Amino acid sequence: MSRGTPALVGWLAVASLAVVVVGGVLAWLVELLVHPGSAEGEPRGLLAALWQAVLHAMDPGTVAGDTGHWWYIAIAFLITIGGIMIVTAFIGVLTTGLDAKLSDLRKGRSDVLEQGHTVVLGWSDQVFTVLSELAEANENQRRSCVAILADRDKVEMEDEIRAKVPDVGRMRIVCRTGDPVDPDDIMIVNPAEAKSVIILPLAESNPDANLVRTLLAINRAREGSTRPCPIVGCVSETKNLAAARLAGGPHAYLIDANDIAARLIVQTCRQSGLSVVYTDLLDFGGDEVYLKEEPALVGRTYADALHAYRTSSIIGILGADGRIGVNPDSRTPIRPGDRLIAISADDDTVILSPTGPAPVHGPAITAIPNSPATRERTLILGWNARAEGVLRQLDQYVSAGSEAHVVASHPDAEPSMRKLSVQNMLLDFKAEDSSDRAVLESLGIQNFDHIIVLCGDDVDPQLADSRTLATLLQLRDMEQRLGDRFSIVSEMADDRNRALAQVTQADDFIVSDKLLTLMMTQVSENPHLARLFDDLFDADGCEIYLKPAGRYVRPGVPINYQTVVEAARAKGESAIGYRVAAQAHQAPAFGIVLNPDKAEPLTVRPGDSIIVLAED
Repeated sequence: MSRGTPALVGWLAVASLAVVVVGGVLAWLVELLVHPGSAEGEPRGLLAALWQAVLHAMDPGTVAGDTGHWWYIAIAFLITIGGIMIVTAFIGVLTTGLDAKLSDLRKGRSDVLEQGHTVVLGWSDQVFTVLSELAEANENQRRSCVAILADRDKVEMEDEIRAKVPDVGRMRIVCRTGDPVDPDDIMIVNPAEAKSVIILPLAESNPDANLVRTLLAINRAREGSTRPCPIVGCVSETKNLAAARLAGGPHAYLIDANDIAARLIVQTCRQSGLSVVYTDLLDFGGDEVYLKEEPALVGRTYADALHAYRTSSIIGILGADGRIGVNPDSRTPIRPGDRLIAISADDDTVILSPTGPAPVHGPAITAIPNSPATRERTLILGWNARAEGVLRQLDQYVSAGSEAHVVASHPDAEPSMRKLSVQNMLLDFKAEDSSDRAVLESLGIQNFDHIIVLCGDDVDPQLADSRTLATLLQLRDMEQRLGDRFSIVSEMADDRNRALAQVTQADDFIVSDKLLTLMMTQVSENPHLARLFDDLFDADGCEIYLKPAGRYVRPGVPINYQTVVEAARAKGESAIGYRVAAQAHQAPAFGIVLNPDKAEPLTVRPGDSIIVLAED
């Protein structure tokens, strides 16, 4: 009995066989003794007697039709009684076994049999973003599956997913209960046959330690597997990045969360609209980054590739040797095995223009150089774990003699400011409440070029967002009173508060966790993008800029977008879109037009911007 339902069913089968064989043989012997060959009642054979025993054991009603000697009737009755007992026990065992199996299934402890699926380890609010993006990415696939392993009840996870991600198309979602750092539990989701693994950061005091343990557990669970599988995760502290990469091995793609978030905040604060561009590139809902090998362009140059695609924007080349070149020299040749890096609506829309490049309106192209760098004054309101990285990154972008003023009441702010060393900026710190109206009015905010409102991490995320919203409303009210518009970038902890923040008319909103989650999902689907993102977010490489349209083409002159692409190429840049100033405050695009049709007519106006990839 301790061996469970299969053993019990087996013993009941043996008991049934014993009842049938013994009863059938006895009935056969009785008939031989009672009717030893007389003419009235020819005895039945052994097989017929055994068959009658089977019928008596299975159907109690069979005994009602028995006739003959009372010995035979008594044996048939005993067979029926034994059959009733065995069948009753079998039903009980089967019911108990099925109930136990269903209970195990509800607990989420059964093995996942899928292959080529995506494994998600851990549970947080980011899981809903991951599922939404994977549903978009796998929309054109007939069979796709995501297996989630978390230390939560399976039914609760399924209910929450249905409530927050109601439409996942044809993608199957399988939830299992287990510890994401336990190798035995990880085996439940079959990582050896997975297409990719995404490790969600946990809201714990030391998430990096759990990340390292999870990476080691995944590698142990995948021992002997030959299927390539990228493992994507986030490191919260830069000092733990080397250890995590060592634990993850060559197929681990780890994102330095605080460093990337700091770079996003700095780049966005200096260019209004950039957060919308990044969000559009990183999610699967609009235009994304794809790789395309184009034999027809082998032997041609990067400049030819820029004009060869009507509905895709080329931004670089991934060489056959694995080297990546973002916005390379326009004379760079395309060699066999090279893949073009393109921004497009989908992977099947990266196709050469069937009618050739659209015409370029040469007279409309201008040759106005970029403005020289000037000193900048930046105001940072609030403090969190990324603030120190924000100041370091900002120091790499601004010219010498610039200033950065920090106002925060966070307990870690002043000690961190004392230890911080920068080269191009003068630092100033005030230990004040950044949401206090009197404090804000004393700062002279009209004299700052950029204002960054950071979301505090010393309180609950919802309370932190409430403080951020209060600060933004105060700033906008002061702006209206002063009659001067400020460049404001704010960081939000919860993406659900983004709609509320739009009422404050801040220039950009950075939801760090969401952008990092989008980045992880993109890398899980295409690992080559990890190096591209490193280049885009690095101050030393090529970044995305929004530059005045008048530096490229003449305002008010009817042209097409192909002309903008050629004007950017002449400056050593790759154009990927434009921004309409008149729509800069209209959600959800905020005037951003990414990857437009190169043949579509376009007339830029004063204040419009061209979105380009450039070194400065």
